[in-house]
Amino acid sequence: MSPRLLLLLLIFAGFTETELASANGEYLIGTGSHDMTGPAAEVNLMGYANIKQNAAGIHFRLRARTFIVAESETNGSRFAFVNLDGCMASQLVTIKVLDRLNSRFGNLYTQENVAISGTHTHAGPGGYLQQSAFSFSHFIEHKDHKIKFPTLPAFTLSSGDVENAGINRSPSAYLANPPEERARYESNVDKEMTLLKFIDAATGKSVGAFSWYATHGTSMSRDNKLISGDNKGAAARFFEDWFASNSSSTAAGKPSPSAAVNIDKLVAKAGTVKATGGETCRETTSQGFRVRKDREFVGAFCQSNVGDVTPNVLGAFCVDTGKPCDFNRSSCGGNDQLCVGRGPGYPDETLSTKIIGDRQFKKAAELFTSAKDELRGKIDYRHVYLNFTNLEVQVEGKGTVRTCPAAVGPGFAAGTTDGPGAFGFQQGDTEINPFLKMVRDSIKKPSQYQEDCQKPKPVLLSTGEMFDPYPWAPAILPVQILRLGKLIILSVPGEFTTMAGRRLREAVKATLIANGGGEFDDNTHVVIAGLTNTYSQYISTFEEYQRQRYEAASTLYGPHTLSAYIQEFNKLAKQMARGERNSNASTLSPPDLSSEQLGLLIEPLGESPPDGIKFGDMKQDVAQSKDGHFKKGDRVRAIFWSANPRYDLLTEGTFAVVEMLQGGGKWVPAFDDDDFCLLFKWGVDNKTGSSLATIEWDIPNEASPGVYRLRHFGSAKETVVSAVGYFTGASNGFAVA
Repeated sequence: MSPRLLLLLLIFAGFTETELASANGEYLIGTGSHDMTGPAAEVNLMGYANIKQNAAGIHFRLRARTFIVAESETNGSRFAFVNLDGCMASQLVTIKVLDRLNSRFGNLYTQENVAISGTHTHAGPGGYLQQSAFSFSHFIEHKDHKIKFPTLPAFTLSSGDVENAGINRSPSAYLANPPEERARYESNVDKEMTLLKFIDAATGKSVGAFSWYATHGTSMSRDNKLISGDNKGAAARFFEDWFASNSSSTAAGKPSPSAAVNIDKLVAKAGTVKATGGETCRETTSQGFRVRKDREFVGAFCQSNVGDVTPNVLGAFCVDTGKPCDFNRSSCGGNDQLCVGRGPGYPDETLSTKIIGDRQFKKAAELFTSAKDELRGKIDYRHVYLNFTNLEVQVEGKGTVRTCPAAVGPGFAAGTTDGPGAFGFQQGDTEINPFLKMVRDSIKKPSQYQEDCQKPKPVLLSTGEMFDPYPWAPAILPVQILRLGKLIILSVPGEFTTMAGRRLREAVKATLIANGGGEFDDNTHVVIAGLTNTYSQYISTFEEYQRQRYEAASTLYGPHTLSAYIQEFNKLAKQMARGERNSNASTLSPPDLSSEQLGLLIEPLGESPPDGIKFGDMKQDVAQSKDGHFKKGDRVRAIFWSANPRYDLLTEGTFAVVEMLQGGGKWVPAFDDDDFCLLFKWGVDNKTGSSLATIEWDIPNEASPGVYRLRHFGSAKETVVSAVGYFTGASNGFAVA
């Protein structure tokens, strides 16, 4: 591996490198993963635009997962693909990452060959997008949310259908597409998952797998306040744990079960274990209590053309009557807020998240096990920045048309069945009442050109014409194609609906075949990587746009947005197929608005526990069960005196641990706050105003019988100018049989 490539990997956390076979010699490849959970308190969660949805703990941790592939020659082609457990990629984050790469490696890694994509979880911290329209509910640019990203992965490709992990949440809009086009497909959503498997050609050892499949990260609801990777983060956790359990190095950090189980002895032993009380510890102490250490396998679940696909597969129902919602409007008696989708675990959203994640994981494991179609061929890429507010587009039957400055319609304000919006709006609205027009105009009256350009969308907010305190919507967008042999990845900066994504994939594939001189054929596999490099909301088809449901009302650049994307991607595909570079490349680049960001979230000013109490002391210890021990499926709960988790994010550490007692009195971490079964919740005591940390463990089937306790880690400052101190504390013991 070249020294420069190795240095890049060192920027990323924990990586694996290997050499892979290619048509021209060997590939260099590596994979990596790093904790990017961020602030677990007070920061607004991104996705639902709910100003009351502020983080108050962790469901399970967020990660950035990356693969980089390069040709073995010093100057060979390479690209990096980063998959974030985040709602979407951010232009600001992309700019800053590219700046740091440039300072280290010059032009080796640029906007041309680096793709940063979001899984679309709606339960990750917000405030990292730089346009006003995407940050109004977050109030901050939280500079403490540091995203570090990982490294590089013979490739095999496999695909297959995932059953019952997504349905169309706007079926009436889908029906607006031509019948002959719809007849070509069995479903109104794309069920196909594509999995890229990374294998060390020398040893045959698997080092990772990335998959692309479309379903929204909305299994966790708009009322949830725990940071969560939602269903795709869950799928990644299940996949990586499954691989570890089937590898020779499986049980690193996991305790051993007791040789024999004597319940009475367990209960008696547990009774001798008392709470430790709060104790000081080092900054890195919690990292040593992580269960998953030094794992080399990276399994990522990437997003695709997700625009109209919901994981709430039971359908949408009226919360007042229990009946299905209005088909065309997704409302109940005219009230959009009463129409809510139900996941398969309804009414338990964490169960729904687990089920949808499990369905994706199981298909990925099946494809991973059976994948044999080896990828060979070139590594290549193309990229261009375009001003999407005024693009000329050639449309068959319409001649030359143009895109528009960004705008949203009233259907946007109605929200979706995943997260209903403001009362008084409905999906499909094509009128705005006089009062709302007056309110709109007091903010910014849309130009006549804008209103004409966006038709039939009525302009609720002309975000492309709003620049105070800084631009409300992006104007310059990236369009990018990555190639690994016959796998083509289309990096799109938004959410394509099902049919919009199909049209884009088919157009690009046809262009590659027509211009590639036999290099591309029907076996060329095109995937869409949604929410990549920046975010510009939705892209619907022209026909869906006429219906003005949520996705169409959120298609910023007007009715010809999809046609513009197809046109511009086809230009890049033609260049790639012919081996050409764009000699007339635009000098456009998106602005860096970091210096203009408003930061209204106050940093924690310092705190102390009540008199006579130390950080880490118990406020409420584990209550013993009536028969003296807990069983699988029971919930164990304890509350610790704590501090705001924003003093230190404990990145690559943990706020919560379940420890199991081993021989010789040694305690070994069994589960941590990256486990699906363990919840860390932060709150404030009503009487004292002091912080509290609640740890809840739902005892899973894989928990071995034994004596356990709960442990909490945290950090605090006494005053705003004090140094950060670290603490820990553990509960009394309890028996699990």
